Amino acid sequence: MNIAQLLVRSARTFPDRDAVLLGARVCCDYRELARRAGALGTGLSQRVGLRPGERVALLLHNCPQYLEVLYGAWSAGLVVVPINHKLHAREVEYILADSGARVVFTSADLGADLQPGPAAAIDVNGAEYLSLLASDGMAPVHRAPDDIAWLFYTSGTTGRPKGVMQTHRNLLSMTLCYFADVDTVRPGDASLYAAPMSHGAGLYNIPHVLAGARHVIPESGGFDPDEILALARELRDVSMFAAPTMVKRLVDSALARGLDGDGIKTIVYGGGPMYAADIQQAIAVMGPRFVQIYGQGECPMAITALSREHLANLGHPRHAQRMASVGVAQSSVEIRIAQPDGTALPCGETGEILVRGDPVMPGYWGNTAATAQTLRDGWLHTGDIGELDADGFLSLKDRSKDLIISGGSNIYPREVEEVLLRHPGIREVAVVGRPHGEWGEEVLAYVVPRPGHTLDTGELDALCLASIARFKRPRQYLLLDELPKNSYGKVLKTALRDLGDSPNDRRHIP
Repeated sequence: MNIAQLLVRSARTFPDRDAVLLGARVCCDYRELARRAGALGTGLSQRVGLRPGERVALLLHNCPQYLEVLYGAWSAGLVVVPINHKLHAREVEYILADSGARVVFTSADLGADLQPGPAAAIDVNGAEYLSLLASDGMAPVHRAPDDIAWLFYTSGTTGRPKGVMQTHRNLLSMTLCYFADVDTVRPGDASLYAAPMSHGAGLYNIPHVLAGARHVIPESGGFDPDEILALARELRDVSMFAAPTMVKRLVDSALARGLDGDGIKTIVYGGGPMYAADIQQAIAVMGPRFVQIYGQGECPMAITALSREHLANLGHPRHAQRMASVGVAQSSVEIRIAQPDGTALPCGETGEILVRGDPVMPGYWGNTAATAQTLRDGWLHTGDIGELDADGFLSLKDRSKDLIISGGSNIYPREVEEVLLRHPGIREVAVVGRPHGEWGEEVLAYVVPRPGHTLDTGELDALCLASIARFKRPRQYLLLDELPKNSYGKVLKTALRDLGDSPNDRRHIP
C-alpha cells in the first residue's frame, strides 16, 4: 500500500485531465504530473541514493512543484517531512536534525539563512532539480500499510515540536473519510491551496488526486480573499480548506464587493473555533457552501464533520446547538468523553476528547514518553475538552490548557468569546486566564474593535451579565489592533498570555 499509487491510477484513468494550475494557467495534466513524480522518485533513489523509509523535507511556499515532490518522494518509499515555511531558520534546523532528513527541497529565498546540516538542499527552481526531473520514471515501491508516509511536526507551543508519524494506512483512511463524511469530488472540481500545504490543507490533495480533480495554487502563493473570489468565478467548482479567521476575511471581502461566492463549491473550515455568529453570517452571505471538520496532527482532518446538510437544517429543534458543534464522528473513528483516568463519561458531561480508529497516528517520532502519554489503552488523548449530546454531536469547549479555573470553577473561554462577539463593535476577541492571588485565575479579554467603533466596559459587562454567570465575566478588557496568529490563521493564546504590561502591547478599554 503506497499512497503514490493513487496518482498512478488517476494518470492512467484520466491522463489528459488538467492536474496542476498556477492561478488560472494550466501547468500540467495528470500524465505529466505522474511522469514528473516518477522521475523524481528515480532520481532520489538512484542518483541521490535514498532508501525506502528515509526522510525528505519540504520547506516550500505553496507552489506547483509541491505535489510532484510529495508524490515523487512517496514513489521512492520515502517519508515526507513538511515544514512550515514561516518558521525561523533555527526551528527548521531542529526539525531537519530531529527527523534525520537526508534532503530538503526548498527555494533560494527560504534556504538563504538555512544551515541544513547533513541534509542536502535542493532548490526546486534550480538545475539540480531539473536534472532529477530528467530521470527515467519509476513505479511506486511497495510499502506496508503501517510504514510511515508523513512526518508532521507539531507547533511546539508547550516545548520542542514533536514529530507525528502518519502511515500510508492513516492517510488512506483520512482520504476515504473525506468522501464519506466531508464532500464528494466530481470531474472538473478544483482544490485550491490558500492555506499552507505543509499542514492539513495539503493532505486534502489526496482525495482530489484520487478523483482526478484540478489542483490550484494561487499566484500569490497564499491567502488573498479577492484573488480567491476571482479565481473561483473563473475556474468554477472550487473547494478549499480554510481556518475560521480566513473564512471571516473571505466573507467580509465578498460582502464588501456584493459577491456571493459564485464558483466556490465547498469551503471546509477547521483548525480553530468557528463562532456561531460568524458561520451564520458566512451562510447568509455565501450560501450553503460550508462543511466543518475537527482534527489535529495526531488524527488529521478526521475526527468529526459537520455537514452542509446539518448546517442548512434550520427546522431542526436543536439547530442552534448543532451549528455551534463540530459535528459527528467521522466514519473510521470512535469518540469518547473521558475523565482524567480515561473512564468514559455519559452524554452531556464535559471531559477530555478521546479518539481511536485508523486515522490515528501510531506515535511520535523518537519520543516514546510522549507517545505513552498521548496514546493510552488504544485511545488518542487529544488534550481538547468537549461533550457529546445524545445524537452524537460533539461540542468543543476549549483546549485543556486554555481552561480557566477561577475560585474552583471552570470557565471555558469560548463561551465568553461567543457572547462578546455579539457586540456590533467587536471584530475579534480572545479570552485567556491571568494569575490571581486569591482566585487562582481571573478572566481577561483581548478585543479587536471594528473600524470606527468605540467600546465601553460598561456595555461589554452588561452584554456578558445578560448571558453568562457573573464569575465568567472578564475582569479587564484590553484593546489590540490585531490578535496574534500563526501561519494557519489560528489565534495564539500563548502569545497573549505572554504579553506584558507595556502600553505598546495593549490599551485598556475605558
